[in-house]
Amino acid sequence: MAVTAVVTRRPLSILFYIILAAVAATTAAAAETPTDAAIDAAYAQLVNVTANQEYWAERAEVAHAYNRAAYESDPVGVMDRFNDGVRRAMETSTPTRSRSRSLAHKARGGPCTATNPIDQCWRCRGDWARNRKRLARCGMGFGHRTTGGLAGRIYVVTDPSDEPANLVVPRKGTLRYAVIQDRPLWITFARDMVINLCRELLVTSDKTIDGRGAQVHVVGAQITLQNVRNVILHNLHIHDAAPRGGGVIRDSKHHWGLRGESDGDGVSVMGSSDIWIDHVSMRSCADGLVDVVDGSTAVTISNGHFTRHDHVMLFGASDAAVKDKAMQVTVAFNHFGKGLVQRMPRCRHGFFHVVNNDYTHWLMYAIGGSQNPTIISQGNRFRAVDDGRFKEVTKREYTPYSEYKDWVWKSQDDLFLNGAFFNQSGGENERRFDRLDLIQAKGGQYAELLTRYAGALNCRVGKKC
Repeated sequence: MAVTAVVTRRPLSILFYIILAAVAATTAAAAETPTDAAIDAAYAQLVNVTANQEYWAERAEVAHAYNRAAYESDPVGVMDRFNDGVRRAMETSTPTRSRSRSLAHKARGGPCTATNPIDQCWRCRGDWARNRKRLARCGMGFGHRTTGGLAGRIYVVTDPSDEPANLVVPRKGTLRYAVIQDRPLWITFARDMVINLCRELLVTSDKTIDGRGAQVHVVGAQITLQNVRNVILHNLHIHDAAPRGGGVIRDSKHHWGLRGESDGDGVSVMGSSDIWIDHVSMRSCADGLVDVVDGSTAVTISNGHFTRHDHVMLFGASDAAVKDKAMQVTVAFNHFGKGLVQRMPRCRHGFFHVVNNDYTHWLMYAIGGSQNPTIISQGNRFRAVDDGRFKEVTKREYTPYSEYKDWVWKSQDDLFLNGAFFNQSGGENERRFDRLDLIQAKGGQYAELLTRYAGALNCRVGKKC
């Protein structure tokens, strides 16, 4: 049902008369006098628009409180715990360099092998389908607290349809119906399916969208996480999202309202916290593949495979958005593959740990930013293109050296191939994150191994995944 609101007419008088003037102009063109019904309809439209704005303002305020609580006052400690977890996992599973090399080149058709600590937490277990929620204990990095729909029931999507006629009253069995429920849910899929979204998909808090056991492709429009918390997106193919006209869309069980046109991102994270995006395969969207903006924090993007795209990841969309100073994102165990141009990621303001990723292609640059973000790059492998103009991993956007020389951009144990290089910067600054007395990450020579199974997995019930 729609949210109702009690609004007095006086504060809205100016906007009301603007709408009334539009009604009068329309009826004048038809040589008619505005009727009482037309005036009432104009006022009802105004009240609905205002109520919708107030609803989102209230949600933003609540989300901001959660975001503040999710902020890590010691981000270096989070990095240290991450690196320590990787080192311990590698010592247990890959005792020799020769074994590491053989695993890195092992065909996917061989025995099940998990090559990083997130995957070792749940993969290669025969009972994964009966114990799906084990995944909720496996998060690492800034999004490590994310549990998604752990506290809820499993909901099985049986209907891949998404029709304009069902945007306000979604059909049971669809993904759109599942994600707007006001309770925790662990969402799975009955079979392989392609879900062609007709409008953006608005996901509520405490949800896991778990594509294991099927090949699930989400196309057509973006997945939007706006002013929510505690969401896991796992084992999905997300591609070919395009800008879609807005209109009236239900965003929760108890509210629907007017939405503007969506950008055509793959996943848009806005004003949200405790978000974990894991084992996704993403390509070919109209805007970004993953955008994290508007004060979002406590985000981990891991085990993804990204290809065929220009603007890959944007963390902070505006120089003026000072709330993004609290943004903290971990980018780990991802494979940045063929056909990528830039923004892997592009950062503003916040703190970003880019660790143990494999960058095998980029056409302009890999990691960029503006507005004094802190970027710690550890244990990545960077392979530059042959074009000598694009060997540099980093890019400071629209900023002279005199300004960016104090930005904390550090490279530690990265591996550089084919002439790639990282332009480091940073001395003492007020955040004091430039120290390198961190727990050492596994070196870039291990990045291929750690990202060996990046992207959506072909998990089948009854078989180890």
